[in-house]
Amino acid sequence: MIQYCKRCCLPSTKPHLSFDEEGICNACRNYENRKQVNWAERKKELAKILERYRSKDGANWDCIIPVSGGKDSTYQVITMLQMGMNPLCVTATTCDLTPIGRENIENIKNMGVDYIEVTTNRVVRGKLNRIGLMEVGDISWPEHVSIFTVPVRMAVNFNIPLIIWGENSQNEYGGPAAAVENNVLDRRWLEEFGGMLGLRVNDLIGQEGITKKDLIPFTYPSDEELKRVGVTGIFLGYYIPWEGLHNVLVSKAHGFKSWGKAVEGHTDDYENLDNYQAGIHEYFKYLKFGFGRASDQASMHIRRGRMTREQAMEIVKERDGLFRWTYLDKPLEDILAPLDITVEEFIDICDEFTNKKLFLTDKNGNLIKDKHGNLTKTNDDNPQEETKHGNSDY
Repeated sequence: MIQYCKRCCLPSTKPHLSFDEEGICNACRNYENRKQVNWAERKKELAKILERYRSKDGANWDCIIPVSGGKDSTYQVITMLQMGMNPLCVTATTCDLTPIGRENIENIKNMGVDYIEVTTNRVVRGKLNRIGLMEVGDISWPEHVSIFTVPVRMAVNFNIPLIIWGENSQNEYGGPAAAVENNVLDRRWLEEFGGMLGLRVNDLIGQEGITKKDLIPFTYPSDEELKRVGVTGIFLGYYIPWEGLHNVLVSKAHGFKSWGKAVEGHTDDYENLDNYQAGIHEYFKYLKFGFGRASDQASMHIRRGRMTREQAMEIVKERDGLFRWTYLDKPLEDILAPLDITVEEFIDICDEFTNKKLFLTDKNGNLIKDKHGNLTKTNDDNPQEETKHGNSDY
């Protein structure tokens, strides 16, 4: 049987999630632990770190901030500017940038920062999207890798040791790296928790004509390069209380724009606005593990007392896992067109990655769907069985 946290909406099928003897998940327990943190002392610690890395003669930038134009990276920029830093903002361009995503990137640029946008080879990127979707069930694989590699490469290229990341996702969503003292993002964190899904960059060489030089932006710098510059990546969420709704409210006060209505499959209107392919990425999480983005968001609201578990479960039941015929109002066939994949082919790929232990099937083992293509969840004695390809993450 699928076990759900007794406090939030997260299920036992979520990778890296664990439950204590009271049936409370480690994401909820970690949030409780924040109450014991002396945030004033943490912010003093942050100020000391920033002073240590600040360019003494003003001849170089003080830090790099990886930005997507989202609410969190906007908040990171605001915070660093308020603390007197001179950042270089670096964007690893998303796979299929939306108009509102572009507006929010332009908003960051207008805050008074230097900015670099790295656009990887679009031909190669399309191949990587297709390989990611078909091999590990993640259309966003190249984006999630380049988010972590491109800023680090820029840190090496420009001799900027300090990188300011946002939250440690393991803290907010639960996982083995959710210890409250975990404040550093390095190569090990990327390989274990950065969304690579067991597909390594070197595995791609030779596929669809991809060569080593095509993968430069997706390749983490060598240990020698990192040591030479002294690259250090810290999670800002370790030093100041991190909360999505707070971040979006502050960001809106500085020009950030939200969608204006709940995004498909979400409870809210302010996350994953920059990439049309994000809806497909989120949907495959549901197919593999039986929960989606609405469960994540509702669980965060429960922990902060903004809704009851009963209210959250009703929202999750209504919005989680609906087949993504659109995302941010863009039709699915248009989102798939750059990958040269039809909707019919896409549905076949979806079925291949669907964990049939979690969804109703007919006597022949075929998935049962309603007229809109939506699945129906079922309970099972062993819901945590890995998906067909043995993925351990989304």
